Amino acid sequence: MEHSTRSTNLAEILERVLDKGLVIAGDIKISLADVELLSIKIRLLVASVDKAREIGINWWEDDPELNIKAKRRLERQKQLEEQSELKHEITIK
Repeated sequence: MEHSTRSTNLAEILERVLDKGLVIAGDIKISLADVELLSIKIRLLVASVDKAREIGINWWEDDPELNIKAKRRLERQKQLEEQSELKHEITIK
């Protein structure tokens, strides 16, 4: 019985994290003799897609590697640019 209670608790925790969101932030700086050699800023957001959209995060919708519609838009844009360049070359000649 203890195992099922832990699973339920883990499921509840995961549901809360996805519903509310969880932000982990940190900065790492490496310096030598007061000279900063490396600076890393880490920002991690764990949330459901709905919660991410609610707070204004939707970068995956415009990423051609993750979204077929975005990929098609990018391909179409490239085609239009190529056509425009050809028209410009023809006009110049």
